[in-house]
Amino acid sequence: MTDTPEAHAGAILRLRNVETYYGPIRAVRGVSLDVRTGTIVTVLGANGAGKTTILKTISGIMDPQKGAVHFRERPIQGLDPALIVKLGVSHVPEGRQVFPLLSVADNLKLGAYLRSDAVHVAKDLALVYDYFPRLQDRAGQLAGQLSGGEQQMLALGRALMARPALLLLDEPSLGLSPLLVKEIFAIIRRINAEQGTTILLVEQNANMALKVAHYGYVLEVGRIVFEGPSEELLANDDIREFYLGQKQQGARGRRRWKKRKVWR
Repeated sequence: MTDTPEAHAGAILRLRNVETYYGPIRAVRGVSLDVRTGTIVTVLGANGAGKTTILKTISGIMDPQKGAVHFRERPIQGLDPALIVKLGVSHVPEGRQVFPLLSVADNLKLGAYLRSDAVHVAKDLALVYDYFPRLQDRAGQLAGQLSGGEQQMLALGRALMARPALLLLDEPSLGLSPLLVKEIFAIIRRINAEQGTTILLVEQNANMALKVAHYGYVLEVGRIVFEGPSEELLANDDIREFYLGQKQQGARGRRRWKKRKVWR
């Protein structure tokens, strides 16, 4: 990747040569990627590829040992997660992680805990209820009593209450029925289109992710091995075989396509 001003013009998020470790284990190995303002970008890969670690590194839950993370041209690696939220980054973690003994309404209010603009907070709460009418119907119900799909809606709504410029989504389809997956992804697309929210989406459901994303990266063993516009990735025989389960006659092996990086 050519690291020039032209190469990342319009990027709200830039990672350069990021390495993040779990103890002695290097989970992310020199990752560089750009997320352009107003787009949906997806990171695909198998379990253990390092996708979740990338999101945790961006949101400040983990600190990289090497490399740089820039949000709106500001280095944010090593900052406190609360400050990163205040700067405009919201993270919806894998597994939802709602507060089960608090009501739906209180969970949503916690998403705005760093904000003091009460009038706009109320407007954003109304917007969340517009996206997720079921949350309004269950506003007084304990979050732990919601279904898995409703908890995913709540986690997403809670993140939106911080009014983020960048939304990090970790496996939003995990454990959901096909019908709910379609509903969640339709709302993700709507948030991007209507609010202009930039979204970095980590997903194992490559087919759905590439259908909503503008650009994609393929991650293997902590490294970016392939990238390109989503429509090109959807049409790539190797990705169709290894990530979409659509075997092509005469498809090339993974060892060959890993060398076919497409840098912007």
